[in-house]
Amino acid sequence: MKSTAHFKGHPLHPILVCFPIAFYTGTLFFDILAKTYSPEFLFTAYNLEIAALISAGIAAIPGLIDYIYTVPPRSTAKKRGAKHALTNVSVIIFFVAALIYRANNEVPNIIILIVLEGAGWILLLFAGWMGGTLVYRNQIGVDPRYADAGKWKEEYFGTSEGEIEVGNINELKINQMKLVHVGSKRVVIARTEQGHVAFDDRCTHRGGSLAGGSMICGTVQCPWHGSQFSVSDGEVKAGPAKIPIITYALRQDNGKLFLTL
Repeated sequence: MKSTAHFKGHPLHPILVCFPIAFYTGTLFFDILAKTYSPEFLFTAYNLEIAALISAGIAAIPGLIDYIYTVPPRSTAKKRGAKHALTNVSVIIFFVAALIYRANNEVPNIIILIVLEGAGWILLLFAGWMGGTLVYRNQIGVDPRYADAGKWKEEYFGTSEGEIEVGNINELKINQMKLVHVGSKRVVIARTEQGHVAFDDRCTHRGGSLAGGSMICGTVQCPWHGSQFSVSDGEVKAGPAKIPIITYALRQDNGKLFLTL
């Protein structure tokens, strides 16, 4: 069983997150104005708070998709992504608490609102910092294509036993790669000057996806910290990684490529 998908990062995620950030900030800002100038600003803050929570829920959908399908498993980015998600949930909890308090009191204590929303907004800063780190350091949602790398290719196979047909010999050009999911394993299929190779997608340093890196002259480089590995035998050619990657056997038959794990 085979299926094809492209998960290099959901394109809507960086767009949608702008809305809850703006609405959260606006809520706190207008509550401060209500305390400083006039309670009439409470109505504006109330509507912004509802908009913030709705937009946060919508933005969480592509974020969850990225966490499941894009962030490499068993990596520092996966842990960071989990912390990022939990922090965002904490933000929602504080603003929901403020909304409930506001709805249950005709004349709410504005100081209580500011304290709850202020705590949520501070957590929002931490969540934003971790989200930025996922993008700029771990390159989640970033496609660092190099010369002649071709389009990002990713395929799923439902079985993980025996030989598996993973493509044809003309699908990839020299120095191009694609990521295949075979059961729970992530394997990179690549073409070098000497022929096709298969190796583990996980960098042994911090778990970065090697399929998202670059390959030239039989060497693949991790996009996170620059570790380099030989794609023929997995040997470390440059650190900071110290442990080789796993390589797999590929067989050609009638123009097809067959992978044996």
